[in-house]
Amino acid sequence: MIQKHHLLVIDDEKAICASLEYLFEDQFNVYTTVDPNKGLALMKKYPIDVVLMDLRIGDQSGLDYIEPMLTINPQAKIIMMTAYGTIESSLSAIKKGAHAYIEKPLNMEELKMLVDKSIEYVALSNRIQALQEELQEKYSYQRIIGKSKEIRDLFVLIKKVKDIDSTILISGESGTGKELVAKTIHYSGQRHNHPFIDINCAAIPEHLLESELFGYEKGAFTGATQDKVGKFALADKGTIFLDEIGELPLSLQSKLLRTIQEKEINPLGSTEKIKIDTRIIAATNRDLKKEVDAGRFREDLYYRLNVIPITIPPLRERREDISQLIHYFIEKYSKEMGKEISGVEPTAMKVLLQYVYPGNVRELSNIMERAVALSMGLKLKVSDLPQEIIEMTNKEKQKEIQIHNIHPMEHLTISFGESLKEIERRVILFTLERLKGHRKKTADILGISERGLREKINKYKNKTDD
Repeated sequence: MIQKHHLLVIDDEKAICASLEYLFEDQFNVYTTVDPNKGLALMKKYPIDVVLMDLRIGDQSGLDYIEPMLTINPQAKIIMMTAYGTIESSLSAIKKGAHAYIEKPLNMEELKMLVDKSIEYVALSNRIQALQEELQEKYSYQRIIGKSKEIRDLFVLIKKVKDIDSTILISGESGTGKELVAKTIHYSGQRHNHPFIDINCAAIPEHLLESELFGYEKGAFTGATQDKVGKFALADKGTIFLDEIGELPLSLQSKLLRTIQEKEINPLGSTEKIKIDTRIIAATNRDLKKEVDAGRFREDLYYRLNVIPITIPPLRERREDISQLIHYFIEKYSKEMGKEISGVEPTAMKVLLQYVYPGNVRELSNIMERAVALSMGLKLKVSDLPQEIIEMTNKEKQKEIQIHNIHPMEHLTISFGESLKEIERRVILFTLERLKGHRKKTADILGISERGLREKINKYKNKTDD
């Protein structure tokens, strides 16, 4: 059964209330009243989609009830009806938030058309709101996967900056999730109801990049047959994300600097400047300070962009996040592909945890997508993984063993009944001793982070001291 929409009629003539109820009762759940205050009560009780309200209701003005109604239900569409139609009253109604205006005596066909259009607007508004909520959920903190100190610190920083307008520069290797962090900042902040516009400065030819960023007017150059709105204007009141900002040509860096300083843009071919309210988040996989020293990036622009720096460490430096990411991607791709993969076999997990991931989280995502697609079982096996990462993992392990002169058959004796904690302690101390106290190499050999190793060493040291 199709769910009916809800329509409210407020008019001091009972005959009009009755005739409109008859007109719309097949299409709507219709509520009528001659008292606008009862109309407000009805709006609180029912999810009213459309209101038909007289401009004059006895000695009261319907204009006074528009704002209270929209406070109760901002999505409702209000159509004003009056026998005293003037330009002033029409403008007043629209300014206060009315959706439309129709004069009496009512043309029923015209009124039905207005109501139908109002319902279309309601449906569109609901859809936009649903998409907005979906985006907010998609780019919530929960989508940044990890339990490492680096990720926890990142959460804290996002919460601090999400509602301020200062320019942010996100640095990190390719595949670390710079765009995800930018979207999380936008969709969790006060600008989330406005556009997030992204542009990859490295993907657009230099001669087109200026018009993409700032727009142009018709006739600005050969082929400009109509006006074009630039990315900055599209992002007004929202956020513009300038990815790979290090690739921005020097010729455009000065114009971007002026845009940041003046908060205005000048489209190509235009003599007028347009004020904008756009938050800027830039990202780079380059060391921009080195680019400044090399003369490839303006120093003044660098400092304008780097007001709030955010650095995302590569995956190899937060290895404790790998396992959590693996399970996240298994669940994600299993759901997308209609499979029921519950986890990873220990031998396959060992390979995945030892791999260095030069492509970072993006590479891990691709590996897991491929593995889920090829897997025929309930758990991922080594045979489901790309052969190149298996070979590379073995080579890296052998390389470490050879570099540090560790005999591959050298081993520890484990006694029956020995606790796992004691075994772990001895393995760590054994490896640390063989590597002459080098903690980073020890962590790499054991497949844990330096921070994790440091915590374990301190724990065992304290235990010894006790």
